[in-house]
Parts: sequence; structure tokens; C-alpha cells
Amino acid sequence: MSPAINRLLLAGIRRRCRLLSTSSAPYPLSSSQLPRGKRWDAVVIGGGHNGLAAAAYLARAGRSVAVLERRGVLGGAAVSDSGLVPGFRFSRCSYLLSLLRPALIRELELERHGLKLLPRSPSSFTPCLDGRYLLLGPDAELNRSEIGKFSKKDAEAYPRYEEQLEKFCKLMDFVIDSPTPELRQLYHASMVDRMRDKVDKSVFWSKLLGIVMQQGQKDMVNFFDLLLSPASKILNNWFEGDVLKATLATDAVIGTMAGVNTPGSGYVLLHHIMGETGGQRGVWAYVEGGMGSVSSAISKAALEAGVQIVTNAEVSQVTVDKTTGKVQGVALADGTELHSSVVLSNATPYKTFVDLVPANTLPEEFLCAIKTADYSSATTKINVAVDSLPQFHCCKNINPEGGPEHMGTIHIGSESMEEIDIAYKEATGGVSSTRPVIEMTIPSVLDKTISPPGQHVINLFVQYTPYKLSEGNWQDSTVRRSFAERCFSLIDEYAPGFSSSVIGYDMLTPPDLEREFGLTGGNIFHGAMGLDSLFLMRPAKGWSDYRTPVEGLYLCGSGAHPGGGVMGAPGRNAASVVMDDLKTR
Repeated sequence: MSPAINRLLLAGIRRRCRLLSTSSAPYPLSSSQLPRGKRWDAVVIGGGHNGLAAAAYLARAGRSVAVLERRGVLGGAAVSDSGLVPGFRFSRCSYLLSLLRPALIRELELERHGLKLLPRSPSSFTPCLDGRYLLLGPDAELNRSEIGKFSKKDAEAYPRYEEQLEKFCKLMDFVIDSPTPELRQLYHASMVDRMRDKVDKSVFWSKLLGIVMQQGQKDMVNFFDLLLSPASKILNNWFEGDVLKATLATDAVIGTMAGVNTPGSGYVLLHHIMGETGGQRGVWAYVEGGMGSVSSAISKAALEAGVQIVTNAEVSQVTVDKTTGKVQGVALADGTELHSSVVLSNATPYKTFVDLVPANTLPEEFLCAIKTADYSSATTKINVAVDSLPQFHCCKNINPEGGPEHMGTIHIGSESMEEIDIAYKEATGGVSSTRPVIEMTIPSVLDKTISPPGQHVINLFVQYTPYKLSEGNWQDSTVRRSFAERCFSLIDEYAPGFSSSVIGYDMLTPPDLEREFGLTGGNIFHGAMGLDSLFLMRPAKGWSDYRTPVEGLYLCGSGAHPGGGVMGAPGRNAASVVMDDLKTR
């Protein structure tokens, strides 16, 4: 390590120690406790995990940063809630971790700040009504044995399938961890800055080309086939067994208003397996204490770096100088104003540009792109407290304390891709699926901190539930109860008696996700993850590098590259862009 880097690290450590020893500010702050008249180096709208990550990186670079969270709790969709059913702690929205960038975990020292991951093995269980079942996980021999029960050919093909996807993931790692090489003209930059920007873009493309060349032509053809094709085509080309294909296909549609036959759904399949846990690719983990522990660890890193975090602080407007068109700061709903020439928004693109930026500020073409983007959602999350584990009739052994079938994601109603397609087509007509596609997880099997002894927390991630129903609406308690009971009854078909084990539940439909968590349309990714909404096209063509048409305003949430999921990459990348811009001011 060079002496210069050593000096920077030591300076950062001394600064953090000084902050910890001299700061007496309570956490979290209220807006009334913020210093009046202070000019911040940066203000972050939204205390979700990306906003907190961006704030932590900026503060570690020596910048003064304030984070403003509308709700009374930090984390956005990565949050734990213990007030829904007494004695139980739910991960209300997001519920598994794998995509969180290893560099972010390492650089922000999240394990030191309390992050503890609980890897799952086996990681997947698909019960069948005919008495069969499929277990999958990181154990290659288990996979071969389990898949072989359905197809010897598929058992031989599966390792090659995994190997190919892992190659693609290595390519995606570089893209995910880098700001996009946006080619927009820098009208106000100096000649030197323009030259440096061109060099940076050239470096990106040369590195990417090097990675592509390592892949080989055949692999790259297969990569583009995956990006452009429906998941059904990809899986049909690889496998013959319905249960295996359906199990894998759920990763291609989860969280989207898309079906297995939707072009481009193959990319979402890749998006959900490109993460890792403990260096093991594609392994998803529970987080001890729930997903709020992720946000808690990042917030501790931010606080240690000197970030001021304010809750119950709803931003009503981004303030912009009418003459220069530059950001001046933000105004809160209670009238408080914070002054800064840099504002990062962790809100959705729609919320940021339509609701928070003053009218007649943005170019019409840009605003039109934001308004017409796809924010549709088909996702409902049901958090359930039960007095016993579900016992699946396809498993001969009763496991009251938890068996292999309880460890990972349990796929209900997904025995064939045709079933998934039928459920999707019903939703396109405004009807919630008759037989919903359900991903069930039971984190309390591994995490003993979230439920009373002998009782359990169950997450149900359910599709498809359209935002607007053709008949009735989600505010009607009868409609809500009917759908929840439909899901429980479907689970009863596989695990008799499940419904009678339910102590209580909390249900979040797309309108609930929008209202409570600010997710436009209830979309958990801050916008669709189709090929027309990724990379250089996210959130809009010409504005993929976290900068916006308003000078000083940046996007740092999932609506920016590389997209949704609890990964922290948008926040980390946006912070690096902001730091580069601040150097030139």
C-alpha cells in the first residue's frame, strides 16, 4: 500500500475518532435540531440503504452531509418492523440478501457495524401436488441427485448452466460497480474537465472490452441471447423438466409485471443470481434481525463518518435558483430549509422529478421520459406469524424444528412455466391471480431473534396482483382478506393445516407499497428492469450517470444504474460521481 493511501486512511480514522469523541447529537435528529443557516456539502433525500450508503461515502471523503428521511424509521424497503404482531419481527418489504456489493460491505466495514448474514442450504424447495419435490442449493451433489429424480439429462446439464451464468456474472460485476460511460455533452465544463471525462469513458470501454474478449465470441452470443430472450426460451433450451424450469423461472419474473414469455425476462433471471454471500456466487442469505439490520449497519457507518441523519423529515421541494438553474438545497414540509449546492435523491425518478423539482425546471423531453416510464407492479408482500412450521405432505419426515425443506425459498404454485404464465395473463386483465405464484421464506428457522420459541415468521412474496383491479380495489378490507385467504388456501394444498397455524399477518399490496414506502406504482425496483430501462437508458436516455438536467441534483436510488435490489451500487456509484464533480468546483 502506498504512503499516500496510508496517510489518507490514517486521516480518515483520526477524523472519525474526533467526530465520535466530540459529537453529542442524539440519533436520529429532528429537523429542529439541525444547525440553522448551515451550508451543507451535500443533502440526501431518503434514508433508504442507497441514500445512507451515498452519504457514508461522501462523509468519509470529508464532506458535511445530512440525510432526510420522511418516515420515522430508516431503511426504506430494507426495514424490520416489530410492531405488527407482538413478539414477531418482520422484514416488511425486502427479505433476502445477496446483491449487496462486496466492496461496499468491505469499505464501510458493515460486519463491524453489526451485519450478520445467515446463508441458506438448501436454498430452494419446490413441493409438488403429486408427492414429488425438488431441493436445490450450493451443494453440487445434492443438485445432481435432486434434479436426477425428474430428468437425468437435466442433472447433467445443470452444472453447465450454472457455469455459463457465472461467466456472465463476472462481466456484470464490472458494469454494476461502475458509473455508466454517459456521453452527454458537458457544456459548462472546462476543456481540461472535458478531456478528463473522455479519458474516463475510454477507460470504461477498454476495460469492458477486455472482459468481453476473455469471454470468447460464443459466450458473448449466448450472453446477448440471455439478455434479449424470454426466460422460457432460455430454460427450454437448457432443460426438459417442468418443475426445474418453473423453479428457475421464478427468478426471471419476481418483482416484475412480466411473464416467462416476456422478451428480456432472461436478464432479470441473471439479475437475481449475480449476487453472492461469503464469496459464494448466487447464494442468498437471511440477515440476523431482519433486513433492517442492513440499513442499521450502513447508518452506523454513516454516523461514524459524521453524517447527520434526520427522521420524520419530509422533503416537499428541491429548491432551484431560477436564474442559474442550479440546486440551492431542499425545503421540508415543516418549513425548514437546508442549503446545499449538491442534493442526492434516493426517491424514485417519478417522485424526484415530477413531485419534488419545481415546475418548468426540467426539459420537456426528459420529463416526458420520466412520466411515461414503466412503474407497474404485480407484487404483494404478506408477512405472517405462525404458531408452527408448515409440514409439506410430499416430505415423509415431520420436522417441527425445521428440515431441509424449510431452509430456503419455498416455491408454491410453480410446478410449470405454464402455471406462471396463466397467473401473469390474469393480472394483465386487472385480475389478481387465481392461483398466485408464491415465494415463501421462513427466516426464523435460522434467525432465532425474530420470533418467540416454537413460533415462526413467514414471508410470502406473491404475484400477480395488479395495482388497479378491474373489479373492486385494494382499500376494501373484504378484497384484501379474500386474497390473503386465497394465498393461505393454496399453501394448504401443499402443507395441510397452514391456514390454521396463522396467528396474524400484515399485507402490502402495490398501492400500500407506494403509500408507505414511496415506491411509485408499488414497483420494488423504482421502475421496470426491462432492457429499455437499464444501463445507458436508466432512468432516461442521456442521463444514466446519476447526474440530472438540474445542475447539482443527482439520483442515487434504485431508479438509477444498475437498478433495483438491496445492492447499494447506485448509492456507492453516485457518491463517486458527486466527489468527482466537487473536485472541479
